[in-house]
Amino acid sequence: MQKLVVFSGAGMSAESGIHTFRDSNGLWENHAIEDVATPEAWARQPELVQRFYNERRKQILAAQPNPAHQLIARLQDYFDVSVITQNIDDLHERAGNLKVTHLHGNIRLAKSSAPNHATYPEKYYPIEGWELCLDRDFAEDGSPLRPHVVWFGEAVPEYTVAQQIVRQADIFIVIGSTLVVYPVAGLVHEIPKHCQAFYIDPKASHAAVPAQYTLLNTTATQGMMQLFTQLIASSSEI
Repeated sequence: MQKLVVFSGAGMSAESGIHTFRDSNGLWENHAIEDVATPEAWARQPELVQRFYNERRKQILAAQPNPAHQLIARLQDYFDVSVITQNIDDLHERAGNLKVTHLHGNIRLAKSSAPNHATYPEKYYPIEGWELCLDRDFAEDGSPLRPHVVWFGEAVPEYTVAQQIVRQADIFIVIGSTLVVYPVAGLVHEIPKHCQAFYIDPKASHAAVPAQYTLLNTTATQGMMQLFTQLIASSSEI
């Protein structure tokens, strides 16, 4: 089977009602990024950070995979599909995708907040429900659990894994990403020369991707509906 790789961003989850990471006013859910999405914020106000991510988790649990998520999952019947996502939700998994790499973490998991484990933890902890509590939920080392989310100023542990996946792609689909967050936006330059590449986004432009990419200036669902039929037809010809 051909190797098909999907690289998804916030626009993918927006159609499920999950707000984009950062609005045009530089705020995230009405909070300054520096107050809720950095290691310094956790050190300064762990109660605020924990409460913020609890509310995000609650919102994500109430959301459902949209048709674009579902179409990607259906492609597994025809291709060897891997999903690489910038999103911290688990909508790809809930839609049925079996191989998902989270570049920025997964909010349904927690990890130790100890400094020596914060970036490259040895263990993740599943979260039952939507709430983590500082005075109740602890890692094995005794530190309070924090969300398994890559904050600003932290390394992206899965980036090397994602590079290896992209370099094997026969088909590569970028969907719902503005491609402004680095280093992960650099993945669009890692595809092989033979790879068919598509960029689905209402503002898709070759200013963000090489000329090798076919642009689809649509929403995630509209673009996947258009591309699904095309890809299935091409797979039957191989």
